Amino acid sequence: MCDDTTEAENEVYLEQKRLGRREFGIGAGAAAAALLTGCGPAPAPQGPKPPPAPPPGPTAAHPEPSTPPSDVTERKVEITTPDGTAEGFFVAKAGGKHPGVIVWPDVAGLREAYEKMATRLAKDGYAVLVVNQYYRSAKLPILKTFAEWRTDEGKAKITPMREALTSEGIARDGAAFAQWLDQQPEVDTARKLATTGYCMGGPFTFRTAAAAPDRVGAIGSFHGGGLVTKEPDSPHTLLSKMKAAALICIAQNDDERDPEAKTVLRKAADAAKLPAEIEVYPAQHGWCAIDSPVYAEAEAERAHSRLLALLEKHL
Repeated sequence: MCDDTTEAENEVYLEQKRLGRREFGIGAGAAAAALLTGCGPAPAPQGPKPPPAPPPGPTAAHPEPSTPPSDVTERKVEITTPDGTAEGFFVAKAGGKHPGVIVWPDVAGLREAYEKMATRLAKDGYAVLVVNQYYRSAKLPILKTFAEWRTDEGKAKITPMREALTSEGIARDGAAFAQWLDQQPEVDTARKLATTGYCMGGPFTFRTAAAAPDRVGAIGSFHGGGLVTKEPDSPHTLLSKMKAAALICIAQNDDERDPEAKTVLRKAADAAKLPAEIEVYPAQHGWCAIDSPVYAEAEAERAHSRLLALLEKHL
């Protein structure tokens, strides 16, 4: 879960990386900058100044956001739910109809990073809705980057919004988002929907699939927090109410804190007779979000490839 404990663990992890880079001649100032930015490449060792590098271009993990790619169509949307009107970002592969996917962002909410991630998934052949899970408390924009959440001001802004979320409310939202997707001309209603979630959004995929079991055929949880709790409605208990295959990608520091969770999840999936791929990745909590300080491209790419395999097989 994106909380103070996880942040402290990630700070230790980043500090260890910083010290490792220092051994190769990186000064303290450059290392501190790397700690704050996280996603960028490590600075080069100090020495003669090289000629200025050209501005970086788009990459597979960071597609250029300024102009929508010609092979997708996108729009900002509003979705009516039992509790109000939720905002979202909808993007789909251009032409034809495609399986729908609901994306639940991490604690920092719907922002440009998740629009980029959704656009990439759309280009893979899907109709993707990323939602503002905080719509009951605030309109977009919530935060511009994950780094903003890491500040005192960002946490003070998010905390009451987060506390306003309930498991019942998320279930209502999930069902409403599934219904909305089925009404879009780009969505192939003859095929199942999927839902993915990151960090705090991980358990929301379970609640969505349990709330719309006849429509949701696959869930993907990436460094999801609180998947196994002592509460009677713990997300893992909802596997018995789903009809969805599951991809559950666990962060190494989450597993270290609760090593039994993966076993409980496996037993629950087996008892529900649901196909489930459950794996601990050698990466920190938050590794899939492209603006996270602990973004790990190689492991994020592997998780994305496993997601595509899940969707191809079960939608």
